[in-house]
Amino acid sequence: MSERESKPVFGIARRERIMDEVRRTGSVRVADLARQLAVSELTVRRDIGELADRGLVTRVHGGATLRSGLDTTVAPRAAAPGPRYRVGLVVPSLSYYWPQVVIGARAAATEVGVQLVLRGASYEASDQRRQITSLVESGSIHGLIAAPENLGADGHALLAWLEQLAIPVVLIERRAPAPLALTTLEWVTTDHVFGGFLAADHLAALGHRRVGILTSEQSPTSWQLRRGWGQAIEELGLESTIDVNASLDYMEGPERTAFVTGLLEQVRSTGTTGMLIHSDPQALLVQQNALDRGWVLPDDLAIIAYDDEVAENGEPPITALRPPKQHIGRRAVEVMLARLTEGHRRPVERVQVVPTLHPRGSTAAAD
Repeated sequence: MSERESKPVFGIARRERIMDEVRRTGSVRVADLARQLAVSELTVRRDIGELADRGLVTRVHGGATLRSGLDTTVAPRAAAPGPRYRVGLVVPSLSYYWPQVVIGARAAATEVGVQLVLRGASYEASDQRRQITSLVESGSIHGLIAAPENLGADGHALLAWLEQLAIPVVLIERRAPAPLALTTLEWVTTDHVFGGFLAADHLAALGHRRVGILTSEQSPTSWQLRRGWGQAIEELGLESTIDVNASLDYMEGPERTAFVTGLLEQVRSTGTTGMLIHSDPQALLVQQNALDRGWVLPDDLAIIAYDDEVAENGEPPITALRPPKQHIGRRAVEVMLARLTEGHRRPVERVQVVPTLHPRGSTAAAD
């Protein structure tokens, strides 16, 4: 479970947090939950007991697991009626970032009687349209949740096409640019612009004044991070010494090594002391190369990653901003259900959720 601020969580919200963690990892420990929920172990045991009594988890020594088919302590719950709605879910990847979004969406769908039909596409607009077309033309879905390409001519054409579909569409971790003036598309997304601001603010609070940013050119998140970062640089009076948008994922080994070597030389020559790097693999790559060159981290360079998929595995663990991925998936299903239930009379809803900063050993006060 992620680190949380030490504020107590109460009642249903606490038990929902426990269930989210059980679904995510398969098992939980009482001691860990008590520490991260800022409550006593006795309270957590009572929560687990209530969830077990309802047949939602199986109690084990020191914690709980997903409900086991061998658990006979509680009679199985009556089978739920058939799904109220079938909703298509199309995401551009099933390996990085998106699995947690899908977990949240599936958990919410199960609770409200929605059947999700999942399809993994790629980041190409043509492939996304092909997958969505197949779902829509099947005539078996009532709504669509999708993360389409939303930049460039192909992305704009795809969004305009989605606007015209006969079924409701909720974008997930995507939004339509305002100049397109699309009025019916709904979306649930992380406020990545604010995330960029938070990263710069964290470095500024530690005394860093000369800072840089490295983002993934192919990522739809990058332009939003860069916007928030740029606003913060100006408002906080920081100096932007490095500003790079590159495609490290598409570079071969020698080319990638040469790129990172050049970046670190630029860090040295400009006196840069802190950087925001999107995403985690790129942050780890920069960190590892810096260590190989004999740098002492974070003294020589403070690093903040954006995504927090594997950032905590760095040496030292990398401070990261984490989009609330499971919550994004859950909210997308909730927005879709509200649309399907209430129809056209419901106002169009566009939800932004704030990412969370997780400070770790890769950031420290500047000298």
